[in-house]
Order: sequence, then structure tokens, then C-alpha cells
Amino acid sequence: MPYLTSAIIGAALCCFTYLGLRARFGGGSLDDYVTARNSQTASTLGLSFLASGMGAWILFAPPEIGAFVGPVALLGYALGSALPFIVLGLYGPKIRQALPEGRSIAEFAQACYGTGVRRFVALISVAYMGCFLAAELTAIGAITALLSDVPPALVIISVALTTLLYTVLGGLRASLATDRWQAWLLLALLLAVASVTLWRLPAMPNNAALPSLPMGSSLSVALTLVIAVTAANLFHQGYWQRVWAAKDSASLGKGAWLGGGMTVLVVMVIGGVGMMAAMSGASLGDPPMPFFALLSGAPIWITLPALVLAVTLVTSSVDTLQNGIASLWASGDDAGALNKARWITVALMVPVIVIALQGLSVLRLFLIADLLCAAIVVPVLLGLWRRMTPLAAVSGGLAGFVGAVLPGWVSQGSVMAGMTAASFPGSIPTLGPFVGALLLSTAVSVLMACLRGRPAHNVESRR
Repeated sequence: MPYLTSAIIGAALCCFTYLGLRARFGGGSLDDYVTARNSQTASTLGLSFLASGMGAWILFAPPEIGAFVGPVALLGYALGSALPFIVLGLYGPKIRQALPEGRSIAEFAQACYGTGVRRFVALISVAYMGCFLAAELTAIGAITALLSDVPPALVIISVALTTLLYTVLGGLRASLATDRWQAWLLLALLLAVASVTLWRLPAMPNNAALPSLPMGSSLSVALTLVIAVTAANLFHQGYWQRVWAAKDSASLGKGAWLGGGMTVLVVMVIGGVGMMAAMSGASLGDPPMPFFALLSGAPIWITLPALVLAVTLVTSSVDTLQNGIASLWASGDDAGALNKARWITVALMVPVIVIALQGLSVLRLFLIADLLCAAIVVPVLLGLWRRMTPLAAVSGGLAGFVGAVLPGWVSQGSVMAGMTAASFPGSIPTLGPFVGALLLSTAVSVLMACLRGRPAHNVESRR
């Protein structure tokens, strides 16, 4: 059976490679490689937002949140997953108008604040996307080990190299083309696998009740997830590329709402499987993984589609991240700049693959990366405000880091305790650091901007 499983996974990866290379850009310019500028319709963007935002994480996190925290927190997670698309759909037209030749969040930061802030934003974005890449490849290795006898390292390396092949050669157009097919495939597979998983549930007991924490705790977890996921994904360069890839602002807005709506639906459905598992009294595994616990001992005709689903989820997010990283370092329009973007992508994948092969837990790293993004997201997005200055943005970002430590510092009485709380010991998401980071960064940015007046680097003043 491992040979059959390997053959089917290999066939899926070959199909994605063919689709990606068939759509590769023809112009040979760096701009087309990283933006596919003004070429994508609303429906294509909607499917791309869905596919690029999904990943193997949806088979782990939403079912666990649904099973242990309940529907309120699950709804927060779903909204947090979709909100970055909506923010870019609403905010994107202004970005396109102010920076019509832009390519990345880093270029937006440079236009607003200068080169120094650009480098800082690019570093945060690459760190976040590197964590995301490592998490996705680690997850496909874990899923492979759970559902088959195929060596996990083989699938990790195959997914990484396959996606690297068509993104390095084909650029953003290759990623967008595969996203369209991957979105439809993952929707069909999710529906089929979720249906079969629910069919395998034990009979529901008479006293079954929805899992839930006290309402205050549920709301706290929900708000934490909304802030963390939204702030971090606003530094996902793959989403920013689609701002300029849209045919026009109307296509961007419609595509963002379409992708966001489908994302909410998918997260709620897969999280609902976890809730149903908990209500039925089924064993959720140790450590608990409700979705996969329900597949334990299932025949191959069930586990194989689940494994193909996982591979589809991972490839759809990994190829977006790879091209997004390339676009952050892209500058100029000559052949040398294009080759530089390609080789940087290849080089950054080496440590990512090495980390993924270790099978480490990256949840705590994800939370820390989310918090870093939450500390600076408001100062960056305020760049279109005419009064913002580089000093206000930097001061707001630094204040955000202080704000992340402040709740633990105040409650426990020491700076070290605050820093420990902000590093999420036990990998448990807590609301205090995120709220502190957002509130203090916003307050200091606005105060400094009001005190300093109109900037020299503001993007509006450079038009």
C-alpha cells in the first residue's frame, strides 16, 4: 500500500507542477514574475485567497478549538482567518492608487516611511512566512505518518521541491493558476472527507451538549485569535501581491469578499467536525487531534483522500509563500534582479526544509511571530495617513513591543515575567500581550504623528 499511496501523491504533485508551468509568465520581466499586474478577475482572486490561505493547519487547529473551546472561539478563528482578505479588499484600492507600481508590503513601507522601515517590515514578513512554511511542511510530515506508511521525509522534500520548481520558473502566475484548481479540489475533498468522518462518529448520547468554556473565556480566546491571525496575515506577502494582480479595484474587492466568505465557511465546517467528535464522546487522541482521531483505523479508501487533501492544502499555501518571499527582495527590472529573486527563494527553502524534517512543534513560534506582527501592523497601515512620519511609525512599533510585555509585567510585578508571558509558555494563546501591543502601538503612533506634523516620506506627498 505505501507504493500506491506514493504513486497517488506523486501524481497529484505532477498535476500541480504541470498546471503551474503551463501558466508561467511569458514576458520575462521581474514585475510580471512577482505581481502578474492587473491580470486577475474577481473569481480567480477569490479562489486564490481561499487556496493560499488554507493549509494543513485547518485539519489541526479548528477541530481542536471546536472540540475544547466551542463555537464562539471557533467563529473567532474563522473570522480571523478571513479578515486579512477583507482588510486588503477595503484598503487595497487606496494602496493601488497611492502606489500603482508597487509590488510588496515592503515597498509600501518604503514609500510611506523610507528605506529603514522597509527593511524592518521585510524582515518581520520573512520571519513570519518562514515560520508558516516550516509549519506547513512539518504538518504534512506528521499527517503522512498518521495516515500511511510512506516515509514523512519523502513527502516533505517532494512537496518543497515540486512547489519550488513551478514557483521559481513560473512566478506568481504559476501560483495563481494552481490555486484555482487547488481551491476546487480542496473544497470537494473537504466535503467528502468531512462527510465520511462524521459518518464514522459513534452514536450521539442523549445528554450530548456543545463543548464550551464560560462565555468570558470563550470571548477572550475568540478575540485573541482574531487579533493574532489578522495581524500576522497582514504581513503575508502572498496576499499583498494579489492587491496589484487584480484587474482593477472592483475585482480586488469582490475577490476578497468571496475568498473571505469561503474561508469562514471552510473553517466552521472543519471545526464543526471537532465539535461533533467531542459531543459524541469519541476518543480524541493523545495528544488530542479530533479530525485524525476519527480516521484512526479507517480503510485506505478513506485515508488516501484525506492524505491527498492534506497535500493539496500544503502545496496551495507553500507555493504562495515561496513566491511571496521572492517578491519581498525583488527590486529593479533587469534579468539579474529576476535571477536574484529566484535564488533567494531557493536559498531560504534550505533551512525551512531542515527545520521541517526535525518534526518540531512550531505553535509557540507562530504565536511569537503573530505578536511581532501585531506590534507593528497599525503603524505600517497608517502610512496612508498624511500626518504619519517615519519617527511616528518606528516609535509606534517599539511601543507595541513594550505593550506586549506590559500586561504580564503589571500583573506579575517584573519585566522578566512580562517577557515570559509574551513568549506564550505552554503554547497557549492569551489575550493580554496582543491587546497591549495593538493599543500602545496605535496610541503612540497617533500621538507622535499629531505632534510632528506632515512627513517628508509619506506616500501621498510623493505622488
